[in-house]
Amino acid sequence: MDPELTSARQAADDARVLAFGRLRSAANRLEYLLGRALEREFGITHLVYEVLLIVGRTGDDGLTMRSIAQEQVLTTGGATRLVDRMEALGLVTRTADPGDRRVQLVRLTALGEETTVRASRVHVENIERFFFRPLPEDHRARFAEDLRTLSHAARDALPRLR
Repeated sequence: MDPELTSARQAADDARVLAFGRLRSAANRLEYLLGRALEREFGITHLVYEVLLIVGRTGDDGLTMRSIAQEQVLTTGGATRLVDRMEALGLVTRTADPGDRRVQLVRLTALGEETTVRASRVHVENIERFFFRPLPEDHRARFAEDLRTLSHAARDALPRLR
């Protein structure tokens, strides 16, 4: 506990609170800008796009619902509902894991693969435009690495799904 924080004004002006607030604000605004582009051009949400990426990264092996839930900080029920919607759109399929029939593996369909590639081309352009170009060129790689460090530290602090 920080004994120096004795008023709401001090708390609101604290450099750490301001830095985290700016991170949240930037993330929310970027999510809106980049997410809207994916919805407008491809009819998918940013969350669906992120799941397409993580499922695509596994290739033919597929990904379990639990892994999707853990990666996206969803409940297993939330992951199931999301995958249901993605399956209805023809982007993914589910099959039983040959090693454990109780486990469903999620894989991209041909349409899912095509959508991921097409959406990624637009997404990368928008990331360049709104995320990297505003930063000085010599800060970009370090900033991306710092974000990775923060993301992994937060991920490791979260409880694991069982």
